Amino acid sequence: MKLYNNNHSVFALHYHLILVVKYRRKVINDTISKRLREMFENIGREYKITIEEWNHDNDHVHVLFRAEPKSELTHFINSYKSASSRLVKKEHPEIRKKLWEEMFWSRSFCLMTTGGAPLEIIQKYIEHQGEK
Repeated sequence: MKLYNNNHSVFALHYHLILVVKYRRKVINDTISKRLREMFENIGREYKITIEEWNHDNDHVHVLFRAEPKSELTHFINSYKSASSRLVKKEHPEIRKKLWEEMFWSRSFCLMTTGGAPLEIIQKYIEHQGEK
């Protein structure tokens, strides 16, 4: 596992994010996905977030990304959803016909940590600290 560092810490923080189009409207194609990814990368720089993998279906996107301990993930996700919704509707006005009340993304999202040892191994490691 590759570790990253900044002035005060060493870390390997990877996340799997799933964002769904409101009411699962089927509006994401390759062109729109590419633009959504560009926006993710641009906004992500401000939050020290780096994409490792990106893919989409016609109603949702999956993103594997790396972050730093100071990255404010919920602020980033909300900023991204707001900006990407506004810009993608502006750049692709045909999408508006398929959306409900101008909403592009669902209000919710799924964010999971990834990588590292299974939780059971970490629990046992911590449990047995201080034992000989």
